[in-house]
Order: sequence, then C-alpha cells, then structure tokens
Amino acid sequence: MRRVFAAALAFALFALAAPARAEPPVWVVRDADSEMVLFGSVHVLPPGLAWRSAQVDAALKGADDLWFELPMGPQSEQEVARLAGQLGILPPGQSLFRLLPPKDAQRLMKVAAAYGVDKLTLDRMQPWLAEVALAGAAYRKAGADVDHGVEDTLNAAAPPAVPRQALETPAEQIGLFAQAPLKAQIASLHETLGELARDPQAYMKLVRAWLAGDARGLDREALQPLRKASPEEFRRLVSDRNARWVQALDARLKGHGRTVVVVGVGHLVGSGGLPARLRALGYSVTGP
Repeated sequence: MRRVFAAALAFALFALAAPARAEPPVWVVRDADSEMVLFGSVHVLPPGLAWRSAQVDAALKGADDLWFELPMGPQSEQEVARLAGQLGILPPGQSLFRLLPPKDAQRLMKVAAAYGVDKLTLDRMQPWLAEVALAGAAYRKAGADVDHGVEDTLNAAAPPAVPRQALETPAEQIGLFAQAPLKAQIASLHETLGELARDPQAYMKLVRAWLAGDARGLDREALQPLRKASPEEFRRLVSDRNARWVQALDARLKGHGRTVVVVGVGHLVGSGGLPARLRALGYSVTGP
C-alpha cells in the first residue's frame, strides 16, 4: 500500500495506451472442498476503464463470502479520515519542511505547486500523510478516484446478502503508517517526491501492467521501489502483512465453500505474495 504512484497523464492518453484486451491477474486457490479467488486491486482508477473480469464476476455471483483489506462502507471511510487527521498532524511548532533534508524540502515545494497541494497544509503533516496527500493530488490530476477503484466497484456488484469480511481494521492500517519511524517515513517520501518529479508516467505503467496481467511488471512497478528505498518499511507494510493475512485465509480455506478476496495487487505478486504463501501451505494455486 505504501507505494505511491504519480498520475500526471490525461485520461484520454491513458485509454489510448491501455491494452486492447484487459486481463487483470486472478489466482484461484483450491483444496478438496474450498475455492478462493484472489483478485489484485488498484485502489484508485480513472472512470470508463474496461477492467472487469468475467471470471471474478462469476465468482462473485456464487460467493459465500467476500473479503477486502478494510471494512467497506462510509463508517470505515470516516474512521480512516478521523485517524489520519488525529495521527497525521505534526505537534505544534514543528514543520515538515524543516524536518526534511534541504533538497527534499525544495523538491516538496516544487511538487506541491505542480500538483496543486496547499503548502501551508502540507507543512503541518507527518511525512506519511504528506505522501498520501501528494498521491491523492496526482490521482485527481489524472482523473482517477476511489469511486472508480476496484473495491467499490466489486462491492457494489456482489449480491447484498454475501457477507463482507476484512483483513484489517482502520486503526491497524493507519497505525502501520503512523507508527513508522520518522527516518523511514522521510525515506519513503523522498522516493515518492523523486518519482513525481521525474516519472509522470509511473501510474500509467502500473495500471498497464495490471490490465495486462503482467505479474513481473507489477512486482517491478509496485514493489521494487519500496524494497530499494526502505527494506524495513517493505517488511512492515508488505511482507509482515502478507504473513498475517495468509493465516486468516488459511483458516477460511480449512472450512468449505467459495470465497472472493480483493486486496492490493502488490500483496499478490512475487515470492512473498499471498498466492505463493498459500501454495507453500499445500494448496493448489493457479494464476499468473
């Protein structure tokens, strides 16, 4: 989740660059009496993008339960916003621009101006929340928003009677950011500022890899920058969470029925992703 992608291309250019046939990656996990469909999400997308998977739509219709990273609905969204406002603001007298190395402070000023983010508001934020604010501005510049993201779309498409489950609470997820050491927060913000400044097509690269079902490309675009910038943050935000989540999914598979799981696609690719971890537990896993 920590990986933040610049979104500076107009949606018309994005649509022209998208693959003719969209096939976002899907993994299917099975044992004798259970089936679990894992679908990798891009949380924020432009409207009008044809990404819906017939395989996932069919699984939703027959699902016994549907899992997301966080509880769905306005109450969860309000709690995330409340916690971000509570935990993401610097103590009185502190300044984000003064916390950063001079070169990063200068780059933050330039990026904020380019993406229309108020500098005074930004100056009051912890580095992790400033990173989120910049990402939101970049997404908006591309015409993307959470209303067109995978979670909201699939939640609306699933039958209302299907129980919804969550792998984390808002407090757990916000805590992952807020409790990160300041040095790690600054390192992650440094990486994001560099990307926003030098690679305005990074968001498009990610989504194109996702639409093409390119697991290696997704690992390269979604995970490798964080691995390089902060191995400790990669462990906290990706590896450790995957290890916790796979315990919950393993427990569900020990029951019976069909489950659909929708989480950020970065949690599904690579040797430490959920499909690889479930395969290591002895389940049959098919997918990219």
